[in-house]
Amino acid sequence: MSESTGTQSKIALVTGGGTGIGRAIAKGLVAAGYRVVISGRRAEILQKAAAELGSETGAEVTAIRADVGDPVSVRALFDAIANQHGRLDLLVNNAGVSVPGMPLEDVSFEDWSAIVAANLTGAFLCTQQAFRLMKSQTPRGGRIINNGSVSATTPRPNSSPYTATKHAITGLTKSTALDGREFDIACGQIDIGNAASDMTKRIAAGVLQANGTTAAEATIDPAHIADAVVYMAGLPLSANVLTMTVMATKMPFVGRG
Repeated sequence: MSESTGTQSKIALVTGGGTGIGRAIAKGLVAAGYRVVISGRRAEILQKAAAELGSETGAEVTAIRADVGDPVSVRALFDAIANQHGRLDLLVNNAGVSVPGMPLEDVSFEDWSAIVAANLTGAFLCTQQAFRLMKSQTPRGGRIINNGSVSATTPRPNSSPYTATKHAITGLTKSTALDGREFDIACGQIDIGNAASDMTKRIAAGVLQANGTTAAEATIDPAHIADAVVYMAGLPLSANVLTMTVMATKMPFVGRG
């Protein structure tokens, strides 16, 4: 991808693009002129989202079912993109899961493994396939944006599996940025704080705080996250936002206690 290439010819993949933040990001990219592919595990929800996004924007949005924690499924996803579009200019590693908060000693191995597979292994497998495609395509290169979450720096109580994966995403982002430098592949991370979605409904209702109290927290419209991703994606490959935090102003993230 050259720096003069318009967005009309750019192909973007948003994992976990059928609901919540991923859907908002996909909608923002479509509005900015990208040709968008969304992926997810639930085919019915994915197809519905693609149809709705298409009707809302007048653009074609492609839905491809994939389990990002499964290397065979991820390889098939990227093969389909290569066959249909011939290239990939933007990968947004958004797919992820969480579980209700619980003491570290009560986390089951099954829950730990599921979170690591979706949040960390999935991002790695998609990055790996994106590297292979972005290195070989002409013009070469592209951009990868990882959904890190503010949990990439600061945990909530009783969130060890989720927090561990999000801290690891920061390491993956930095390694990807370094290893991609030679091949015109830029990689950055957006750390999101309390964007309103199904995953954050409980936050608006009231969640455990570090001081042991329970309090409702402010949230923000996911459209603001989409705007930030569109900005990051729109930079020329000679420039990169390595990390960006977009959060509800009044959430209790900065401070003590």
